[in-house]
Amino acid sequence: MGKGLVVLGLVLLMRAGLVSFGQGLYYCVGAYVAGMLTQFVGVTDILVIMLASVAVSVAIAAIIGLLLCRYREIFFAMFSMAFSMILYGLLVRNQFLGSTDGFNVANPSLLGWTPGAEASSDLVLIVAVFLVIVLGAVAWRYLKSLSGYAGEAVRENEIRLEYLGGSVFRVVYVKYIIAAALAAIGGTITALVSGHVDPEMAYWTTSGEFVFIALMGGTAHVAAPIVAAVLFEALRTYAFAVSPYTWQMILGFALLAIILFMPSGLWSLVERFQNKKARKTS
Repeated sequence: MGKGLVVLGLVLLMRAGLVSFGQGLYYCVGAYVAGMLTQFVGVTDILVIMLASVAVSVAIAAIIGLLLCRYREIFFAMFSMAFSMILYGLLVRNQFLGSTDGFNVANPSLLGWTPGAEASSDLVLIVAVFLVIVLGAVAWRYLKSLSGYAGEAVRENEIRLEYLGGSVFRVVYVKYIIAAALAAIGGTITALVSGHVDPEMAYWTTSGEFVFIALMGGTAHVAAPIVAAVLFEALRTYAFAVSPYTWQMILGFALLAIILFMPSGLWSLVERFQNKKARKTS
């Protein structure tokens, strides 16, 4: 669920023609804020932790975005990855936060109710499902709004959008901040469910994994990244069980097959089924 929300934010950027290899930055920030609040401050309420994680990530994105959102294509992708790797380097060298080992996250609570150790993960998962449904609906409405269509205009023709009076920078900047907020929520969920955070959450391979899932699901629908994230975890678990030493190769072949036969992602199968059903009824 957590990774699905990160990829949902990435999909918003991809619909504007931008690919970020740095979403691990905000994924990690959200996780570390959650960990530090529970472990060092004593704040365990999920809602408070979520708000704090989003606030910190949005503040960072608002600053980085002023520079990053002026670039496009490979420059946007590489600069975003560079900022994520800066955070990774800082965390690896920080002994107080556990360096490469990270640190554990305390069990969360909700509105004063603290479940047992075994039930805490279930509580977070219930909250995560609720957030996925709500945020997915909000994202769908956003994409159907003028602001959402403006993102597609950026992808197709930036100059024409400027001639029509739109601000390309503002459109990209807003999408970047929204994607950062979604990544922070995803990181918070992951930290609370797993009970541990470490610098690998900001490493470039983590961000690459999010791009993998986005390509796997496609950008046609807000449900695509959520479904793709679930399928990705299932595929990785199966691949590791079958071939512990070459499971990455299996994932690579799976992505290659999707790109060759379903270039629009797995969600294109749903669209084909819907189109076929519509033709039969008409």
